Amino acid sequence: MKYRLLKFTGLMLSLTMATLLADIALAQPALPQGDPENAGMSSARLAVLDAGIQAEINKGNVAGIVVAVARHGKVVHNKAYGVADIESREAMRTDHLFRLYSMTKAVASVALLSLYEQGHFQLNDPLEMYIPQFQNLKVYAGQDSNGNMLLEDMKRKPTVLDAFRHTLGLAGGVGQHPIDIVYREHGLGMGALESLTDEMEKLGQVPLRYQPGEQWVYGLGHDVQAYLVEYFSGMPYAEYLQKVIFDPLGMKDTMFGVPPAVANRFATVYGVNEDGGLQAQQGDAYARYTDHAFATLSLSGSTGDYLRFSQMLLNKGELDGVRILGRKTVELMSRNWLPDNIPSINGNGPASTGWGLGVSVVINDLAYGHLGSTGAFGWSGAATTFFTVDPKEDMTYVIMAQKMPNDTNVRNKIENLIYQALVE
Repeated sequence: MKYRLLKFTGLMLSLTMATLLADIALAQPALPQGDPENAGMSSARLAVLDAGIQAEINKGNVAGIVVAVARHGKVVHNKAYGVADIESREAMRTDHLFRLYSMTKAVASVALLSLYEQGHFQLNDPLEMYIPQFQNLKVYAGQDSNGNMLLEDMKRKPTVLDAFRHTLGLAGGVGQHPIDIVYREHGLGMGALESLTDEMEKLGQVPLRYQPGEQWVYGLGHDVQAYLVEYFSGMPYAEYLQKVIFDPLGMKDTMFGVPPAVANRFATVYGVNEDGGLQAQQGDAYARYTDHAFATLSLSGSTGDYLRFSQMLLNKGELDGVRILGRKTVELMSRNWLPDNIPSINGNGPASTGWGLGVSVVINDLAYGHLGSTGAFGWSGAATTFFTVDPKEDMTYVIMAQKMPNDTNVRNKIENLIYQALVE
């Protein structure tokens, strides 16, 4: 079914502004509530944020959004806008659940870093020490005149650090590069893989896309991290996350996939139809991750839960008396780890964003393209979800919508509107 702008605007007019800007308590208290002015933010300028988000909804760019902002450890803004489902006209609530997609990645990296702190490995350890499938891999070197794939030996062995920073040599399997096609032929897709062990076996049967350390390619490195979590802990990946991160942080609304018991709390995912309008995705491919735990994607959760996770990182590894990581480990995680030959993850443009141990890192706020801070770190999800931890401003925020693909324009606008509300 197609939803054009006029239809969407009519829907919006049927909802009261009070509902659109509902400030409903989170299912689990995210953090203590605070007054914006006491946290150096302007209530009047946060109202500009409200108006800006509502304008995006009125244009039909998104169905609904939840935004939570914490500064100096207090929640100063926590609101839901628009609707969670266009057809039913269900108002978005702050306790709605969202498919996190790649926001799963940072959680996996925190899990592996907790084992790093216990001395299980060093960052420069060759992966083949723990994953024999990474021995003697070949590397894609182009094609001959007949279109046959050329392969060469690895110049060096890929390391655990490479798995953290997307310099391992892996592809993502979703593009049109020849190695992406090989991945799909070998069942290396999130919709086909049965387990992390299955994935490692298949990765050992295909060439690397590039020489380790020579490129930054957004691939399956976080699943390698998740496998290492299982290897070092002796526990299933999902069980380790529950025991070491979710339970200690009180993240009671974080889960894998879309469990049937809480499916009615999930916001609907929308794509864009040929007319530019929003269209609900058919089926729910994400539901398979309810019993297939991966680290490339698979987690779901509430805005409040992820705000607790991001506040823990802002606090250098601790929240409410519970320590997940040490201070130095979070500092290690949130610095730029790209080698000198890879200036940024943003292609040929000005070098603005690097990559740490599982998160993107702003390395030049002047080149960033919108308001932000050098040293801020975080990442996004494919369905327009995003989190940022900004140590310079002692601020963290989480943005949750459900629109595919990731609408970076909407995200950038919301980030600008959050930062413009800072007055002290």
